[in-house]
Amino acid sequence: MHTFVLAGGCFWCLDAVYRTLNGVSAVVSGYIGGEGANPSYEEVCTGLTGHVEAVAVTFDPAVIPDQVILDVFFSLHDPTQLNRQGNDVGTQYRSAMFPADDAQRELFEKAIALAATWWDAPVVTTIEPLGAFYEAEEYHQDFFARNPGQGYCLAVALPKVNKIRKSFAPYIKD
Repeated sequence: MHTFVLAGGCFWCLDAVYRTLNGVSAVVSGYIGGEGANPSYEEVCTGLTGHVEAVAVTFDPAVIPDQVILDVFFSLHDPTQLNRQGNDVGTQYRSAMFPADDAQRELFEKAIALAATWWDAPVVTTIEPLGAFYEAEEYHQDFFARNPGQGYCLAVALPKVNKIRKSFAPYIKD
């Protein structure tokens, strides 16, 4: 099993998308890359802690290759937007990757280079040290499935889920 820690806007969208993929055994929403231990959602939302909303995606590379997990990441958010995704603005929404080792760093660097060929503007995704990952509050876990009628889920998360379902159909769970 492999685990990638990825940040690309609101973690509700990343969580929703990765849960639809075959071979993904766990998705945990959380906070990483900032100062202070165990930040709350409210603290992270201020942008003052430096943490970013992220997901830890655990998957079986024999079922879904590393590259597909990374291609999904660069397809479901706009990695050319600095410190934002759409109306979600602030460093807590930055596009970032947190490698666990040199091999992951190399995979992430190659994925950024590939993504740069897909986008018209420069990719601003950063590779940052894998520090402490703090699990987000329980109500953030699997938020999309538990709140399908919520406005943000309908307006932002659902279109991303549908896009990935279409673009990566061979990897979607039945």
